[in-house]
Amino acid sequence: MPHLFEPLDLRSVKLPNRIAVSPMCQYCGTDGMANDWHFVHLGSRAVGGAGLVLTEATAVAPQGRISPRDLGIWSDEHIAPLARIARFLEQHGSVAGIQLAHAGRKASTPPPWESRPQTLTEAEGGWQTVAPSAVPFDAGYLAPKALTSEDISGIVAAFAQAARRARQAGFRVLEIHAAHGYLLHQFLSPVSNRRSDDYGGRFENRTRIVQDTVAAVRKAWPDELPLLVRLSATDWVEGGWDLDQTVELVRRLAPLGVDLIDCSSGGTSPHAALPLGAGYQTRFAERIRRETGSKTGAVGLITAPAQADHIIRTGQADLVLLGRELLRNPYWPLHAARELRHPAPWPAQYLRAAPPDTPAHLPEAPSEAR
Repeated sequence: MPHLFEPLDLRSVKLPNRIAVSPMCQYCGTDGMANDWHFVHLGSRAVGGAGLVLTEATAVAPQGRISPRDLGIWSDEHIAPLARIARFLEQHGSVAGIQLAHAGRKASTPPPWESRPQTLTEAEGGWQTVAPSAVPFDAGYLAPKALTSEDISGIVAAFAQAARRARQAGFRVLEIHAAHGYLLHQFLSPVSNRRSDDYGGRFENRTRIVQDTVAAVRKAWPDELPLLVRLSATDWVEGGWDLDQTVELVRRLAPLGVDLIDCSSGGTSPHAALPLGAGYQTRFAERIRRETGSKTGAVGLITAPAQADHIIRTGQADLVLLGRELLRNPYWPLHAARELRHPAPWPAQYLRAAPPDTPAHLPEAPSEAR
């Protein structure tokens, strides 16, 4: 069976190991522009040995940002600073990936350390949010504007145009964010989708925008490069989106060109009770993989090297995505390799601190984005 440090082939891309940096918002951009913080934050995880490094949720439209400080890719001006990051990631042995997103009714909020979650007013630097239905996320959130069919077509087109820019920036893996209660997930879930037209009601209608977005992005994104989709497998709410529906959606996404499902959960309801615990979401990745044949990624309180390796060896998932653990320790993959007795190349600059007989990774000379 594969193990944590075995390569993973996704179309023409070979990840050097099964460890990915999960998208994690940093809330420090201006007008959607990547800056030195993003460069150092993401670059450190590449130096630390992660096989795939994904950017934070990168908005396809200004109104799609979670906060005014989020990354964006809605204009050509965003390409150059992102390209600088992508080049560095690739030069240091990781595959550069980007997550495209639209926050919908959960947009226009302050960074989490500034105040409680709420919708910022225009006077506070916020904007009118949008959603499938004019239903606010929670108390303190203003009612979003319900999208028209024309608006929805525009958002699908924005994802496709963002995919083209992502390729220009040199990214080789692209992920569509359809989880955590953000816009695409809002359409999937009856909790947030109260529509009665072609985008609401029955399963086929609620999943339409996700399928349309995948098809549009796949057409814009090179055929030889992999496309991932992050899904919340369940809302953890009675009558909401659930695992059975997720499995059926994945069966429909695979023929559209999706190569791996990033399996998370929750986010639609602020009152959902999540059964937090080590690897509590891994079972979603295992069932989706088993019942659909799709490759999956496992996320959620994966912290120990033996735990991550076990997930891969037992066929529960093809990839593990780490978030908070890689915030605590950007070099977790290098230490995990030592603990699991697998060779992993350390940066030549850090070899003096590496275990004996550790191979070195020598960075390539700077080159243009691929």
